[in-house]
Amino acid sequence: MSYPAVTLPGMVLSLLLTAHLGLAAMWCGSMGYSLLVVQPKLARAGLGDDQLEELLTLLAQGNRWKVVPIVAALLATAAVILTLTGSAVFIAVLLLYCAAAAVFADVSWRHWPTRVFALPAERPGLRRALRLRAWTMLVLVGAAFTTALWTSAWAWAGAS
Repeated sequence: MSYPAVTLPGMVLSLLLTAHLGLAAMWCGSMGYSLLVVQPKLARAGLGDDQLEELLTLLAQGNRWKVVPIVAALLATAAVILTLTGSAVFIAVLLLYCAAAAVFADVSWRHWPTRVFALPAERPGLRRALRLRAWTMLVLVGAAFTTALWTSAWAWAGAS
């Protein structure tokens, strides 16, 4: 795959790749911060189970509708980049984002409603299940981001 550097299609592709990689970094960064900083600190805060669950629910409230446009934009930009470049690598990138989006949909529309109505004894298991899903999303989005970044850097290096 090679990218034209000075032409209008090359500039459009550059803007798409920049937007795409920025959005992927945003999703990865927010998930990484939550998993590696926020959740461990909350676990050490010494809160009771009811207080912890209330705080986690408060932190999660409304986030779904901040992530949905990011996921949609990642899927759209990956599809347009694939169309413009014909790069088979972006098929893999698109599939990784689709898998992450499926996990996100499961968390948003299945896991959280179950968790909101869970009995106190069920909460620790649901928190573990959410952590596993969150790590899965982070790995999928991170792999897509890394693949897109490496492919783009390699293509630009080859074009110069």
